[in-house]
Amino acid sequence: MKILAIETSCDETSVAVVENGCKIHSLVINSQIDIHKAFGGVVPEIAARSHIEVMIPVVKQALDEASLGWSNIDSIAVTQGPGLSGSLLIGALTARTLAWSMNKPLYPVHHILGHVYANWITEGPAYPSPYPKSVPKFPVLALIVSGGHTQLMLGLSHTDWSVIGRTSDDAVGEAFDKVAKVLGLPYPGGISISKLARSGDSSRYQLPTPKVAEKYGFSFSGLKTALLRAVQKECGKTHDFPSFELSPLLSDAQKADFSASFEKTAINYLVSKTKLAFEEFQPKTFILGGGVAASLPLRSALSSKLPLAIEYAPQILCTDNAAMIGARAYYQSLSEDPVDPRTLEIKPSWPL
Repeated sequence: MKILAIETSCDETSVAVVENGCKIHSLVINSQIDIHKAFGGVVPEIAARSHIEVMIPVVKQALDEASLGWSNIDSIAVTQGPGLSGSLLIGALTARTLAWSMNKPLYPVHHILGHVYANWITEGPAYPSPYPKSVPKFPVLALIVSGGHTQLMLGLSHTDWSVIGRTSDDAVGEAFDKVAKVLGLPYPGGISISKLARSGDSSRYQLPTPKVAEKYGFSFSGLKTALLRAVQKECGKTHDFPSFELSPLLSDAQKADFSASFEKTAINYLVSKTKLAFEEFQPKTFILGGGVAASLPLRSALSSKLPLAIEYAPQILCTDNAAMIGARAYYQSLSEDPVDPRTLEIKPSWPL
């Protein structure tokens, strides 16, 4: 089954053609990072307008790169939620129109499950990092880490997924973005901090490990605030000193040390919770998904702490992309009926 999939949950306009949930025929990603960089984060209204401008050309490009016509497409998939309302709406309206006009079955996909199913893709274009050699085996433990989500999930089958722990406040990617602003580093924060951390001393500043009541829960708001207080103290300023005025008072070496210290603490926190869940549920496969899953230090830490060989998805499939939506849609199609394109509505806040 060849599925044309659409992903527009945030600031990437992506379309892919995926076969049988495991093979990419084409993947096009139109990123808006350069547009939002000036604002230090995603501006929802600007993101939606950008999707409108490029949506149809991206669909055409995906078909052209796959060397396929509409007669070769068996069904359409689209991210239904969660995500930004305006962004989701552009993708959903496009998918509804195409499904109706081309008479194709339509499958709405949960964005987070899409990130999970990026790990089922084993074939496609050559990327710098390799594909997994085999598809995951159930039971599966998945850590999903991104700008909007941080959660541990347990999968017993393609139809049985549950969240066993999630953040109670900031997602880890969101915390990286906010810390980057304090340090005067460019958006996206995770990439900037990780790059600078390579030249920093991760033991220079001792940051607290967040504590929450839930066994597998997370919290990053306190860690972010602890970093802010440490920066204010280092600069000789009180707690009411504006955070956006701190970075000019820091040397490059201090910024590198703060980056390394924050990254180390956040990664150790994620790994400790994941290891705890692994020991209880004893999964056959561990999956890392979401934009932060592209972090090589996080991958390295997980591989060294979990007692099984981990195969990671290519880094391009960790950030928002349509291939992961097509992969999940295939497995949905094995047990679910398609939806009526005339009635499909977006779900900006869609609990799993």
